[in-house]
Amino acid sequence: MTSNDENIVPARQGGFRGVSRVLGKLKSSIESKNFYEAHQMYRTLYFRYVSQGKYQELLELLYQGALTMLDNEQYSSGADLALLIIQTLESAGCTVEDNEEWMNRISVLIGKIKPNIVERETVVEKAMKWSGTISKSAIGHPLMHKLMAKIVYRENNLIQAQHHFALSKDSLSCVFVMIEVSIFHGYRNETDLFIAQLVLQMLCLKDPETACEMFAAYIKFHPLIARTEPPFPMPLLNFLYFLLEAIGQSDRKYAVFRALCELYKPSLDRDPSYDKYLRRIGAKYFGAKQQEQSRGFVFGDLLNQFFHDLDAEFGDDAAALQEGSSEHGEVD
Repeated sequence: MTSNDENIVPARQGGFRGVSRVLGKLKSSIESKNFYEAHQMYRTLYFRYVSQGKYQELLELLYQGALTMLDNEQYSSGADLALLIIQTLESAGCTVEDNEEWMNRISVLIGKIKPNIVERETVVEKAMKWSGTISKSAIGHPLMHKLMAKIVYRENNLIQAQHHFALSKDSLSCVFVMIEVSIFHGYRNETDLFIAQLVLQMLCLKDPETACEMFAAYIKFHPLIARTEPPFPMPLLNFLYFLLEAIGQSDRKYAVFRALCELYKPSLDRDPSYDKYLRRIGAKYFGAKQQEQSRGFVFGDLLNQFFHDLDAEFGDDAAALQEGSSEHGEVD
């Protein structure tokens, strides 16, 4: 063994002994319920394990630590350890054995953090961003959204449940939550607005198949509609039906799309956000240019700068999601 090797081995052994000492202190802190000190020990171990590239061991350590903190109602500390888990997953990259398993584990931690804890939103945001790197999606992995949807549904946050189910590509779950929201939290004359916003959103996200599945399930199972083909009692539903039919054609024609928008303009005017959706849909599916649509769609121009800023920050798909947050007004 060379002199350099002799120097390296004691250094490594010293590093291992240092970690062992910290682990011993961590155990004592937890047993004595000194959670502040335990939290600091976890952070110390985080930096040491990262420097050694021991990502798998670190992930297990942080996960058990986060569970311990949250089970003892140390929500801020538990959320911080959850964030360290996400940072470790980002640093480890492809060396992590099972990313979907870690999505499940992170969702367990999120579910243990009370909704009113401000750090929870940060954990959700970072988890979605990390999961999106796995699926190469700016809006997050479908599994992460499905897990989050189940959490907020159990908390009776139906609006957020609907949002996450939609992005999970679980169209049936999303529709049944939406029907529940419509019946128990909406007005009868808003029944069509719920599905319209979601269908247009899915079309903007270049997912016409999911849009069709959701529309078909909604009109079939909603007790105030309960039919599968036109004519529907609400004009906006007729518009959506014919729009989806037009998109499904092999020879899509912009003239058809524009005629539909003009024919159903009174219904479309009920929500100003539809204008931006329709501009995107016209461009994505019917080859329309922005200037060609400007004369026919004028009822959403006040939002253009806002959406332009979103586009610049989040990109095309993420901006389309943000456009879905408008409030539904009364029927004219």
